[in-house]
Amino acid sequence: MALSYKARRRLSLLILLVGLPVYVVASITIIGLFDRPPFLLELAVYVVLGVVWALPFKAVFKGVGKADPDVPVGKDN
Repeated sequence: MALSYKARRRLSLLILLVGLPVYVVASITIIGLFDRPPFLLELAVYVVLGVVWALPFKAVFKGVGKADPDVPVGKDN
């Protein structure tokens, strides 16, 4: 069953406010366990980690910034 628009909005907000900061702290902690790599390698790792976090949530974020498709046109909510 597909998530409703409201459910996707709430879930995306939860992911951005809770999940993303947890992911950032976990990523920095794990990278900090190793010796500091060269700058370009460290930059590449952070860029890859910055993109990878969003891939599983692509379906949740899709269309969230648009108007609610379930509300009839011309009706205020």
